[in-house]
Amino acid sequence: MREAKWGLGALALVIGAGAGLGSIAFRWLIKTFTGLFSGHADYAGAGGSANPHVPWLGPYFVLLAPVIGGLLYGPLVDRFAKEARGHGVPEVMLAVAQRGGRINPNVSVVKALASALTIGSGGSVGREGPIVQIGSALGSTLGRITKVTEGRMKLLVACGAAGGIAATFNAPLAGVFFAMELILRSFTVEAFGAVVLSSVAASIIGRAAFGDVAFLTLPAFHVDHVAQYGLFALLGIVAGGVGIGFTRILYWIEDACDWAWRGPEWLRPAVGGLLLGVVLLVLPEMYGVGYPVLERAAEGKYAAAFLLLLLAGKVLATSLTIGIGGSGGVFAPSLFMGAMLGAAYGAGMQSLLPGTAGAVGAYALVGMGAVFAGASRAPITAVVILFELTGEYSIILPLMLAIVTATAVSRLLSRDTVYTLKLRRRGIDLDGPAPGAPLGSQRVDEVMEAAPGALAVDAQLSAVALALSRSAHGVLPVADKNGRYVGTITARAVAEALADEPGSAGCGALAGDLVQRPASLTADLPLAAALHALISHPGTGLPVLDSERSHLVGWLTHQSALRALHPVTSPAPVCAPVPAG
Repeated sequence: MREAKWGLGALALVIGAGAGLGSIAFRWLIKTFTGLFSGHADYAGAGGSANPHVPWLGPYFVLLAPVIGGLLYGPLVDRFAKEARGHGVPEVMLAVAQRGGRINPNVSVVKALASALTIGSGGSVGREGPIVQIGSALGSTLGRITKVTEGRMKLLVACGAAGGIAATFNAPLAGVFFAMELILRSFTVEAFGAVVLSSVAASIIGRAAFGDVAFLTLPAFHVDHVAQYGLFALLGIVAGGVGIGFTRILYWIEDACDWAWRGPEWLRPAVGGLLLGVVLLVLPEMYGVGYPVLERAAEGKYAAAFLLLLLAGKVLATSLTIGIGGSGGVFAPSLFMGAMLGAAYGAGMQSLLPGTAGAVGAYALVGMGAVFAGASRAPITAVVILFELTGEYSIILPLMLAIVTATAVSRLLSRDTVYTLKLRRRGIDLDGPAPGAPLGSQRVDEVMEAAPGALAVDAQLSAVALALSRSAHGVLPVADKNGRYVGTITARAVAEALADEPGSAGCGALAGDLVQRPASLTADLPLAAALHALISHPGTGLPVLDSERSHLVGWLTHQSALRALHPVTSPAPVCAPVPAG
């Protein structure tokens, strides 16, 4: 059952249902703890009022709420599931990339409690990281119980992540693309089908509990002037920088907390909660996720200077919450930052170009997606979730423009995202081998084989066909008159060219006319990085170039990579045939 296609579908549905029920429980926990600690359903929108449970403290109760919350979730995380600390998504990405999808089953319960306590007691983090980790742990646990293969285990983890996002945010499409783009980091028909089933099942349960409404109430979106597209593109550039800036500050503050703290880890959230309490006293809008504040910003109810203050406050409050050991996501904070940035930018454009800029809310919505894309570098997820939040098709063009621009700026400014940087700081490369893996730590020049003879760029097609017929690779390199590497030519390309010119044997066509430029490797590249290119390449091997990428020095094939496991030092003995009888 577990290996049949229908069995995968059944498991995906079960995981989606479980993630949907988990999201209901998780949101109830957040609501309950927020009410207990603050006396309000969402204190961020309460304007710094007193807690009705302890009215004599006035607004100063926020100095104690994070401390008490830290005393509760600090020991819980330290004792039962240390991976529940932080924003969660990097741990799921690592489990899929290098641990065969195996996640500690304790994570589901510990993460739900720790994150709900963190958010309820004032931690300025989101709920997407926790629900992704909760759903993924559920998928991994079910995979272990049913003893599925490693490939399907990873897929079940992604199903749990998709189901959690879909149910929590009432965004089934965003759940699918979040799982595919960030967790699996690949797209296949089988994976897409399973993840969709899980997302649908979770969404049905989530809508039955929460209603078929978006988790945010946002204003209608309109593009009134074609010149606004230029303004949206400029906003994307700024948002990409803000996304990377948030990522850097997040880990700078975490480093500072690591450097300053010398006590037991279970006590760190409580002591650090004093600092967080000071931030909340100055800016109570930072309490919890902050959706009411986000909605007001999108409606244009704040002045530009205050919006920028809220942006800086969110960066500080979220970074401090994570740095002291809190548990929660960075997805919702990045949406918050984007809304503040976009609304402030829109207000500024209205002052400069009153007849062209349009409504502030439009820039707030686009800024939400652009900052998230700049921080996470997940442009498809960013576009889809903002579309699902608004239901406005008119948002698509400006949103796509700003998000792609923000993603491009993010790539220029940083190698890593808000998710992968956490892992790289621990010496983990998602594209590299798992620690202790027997294959991947070598360099390409240690395992490559001799390159096949290069063809001249001006060789006739008939001569090229003859050379390819004698080659074991089905592809040959091509070099110019100076011996510099130009590209490769494949047997398939030659066969198609000859078929297009029946009877002429390709007269007039030269090797240079059919040259392709596949992904090329350098001799000093780690084998782990080269393997990703080799696996995704449809041919039998890839050219290896020198450091200047001008001359061919070798050829990497699947066989030569596998020989790194058992290098041959001497020819294997050839056994003589045994006479019959």
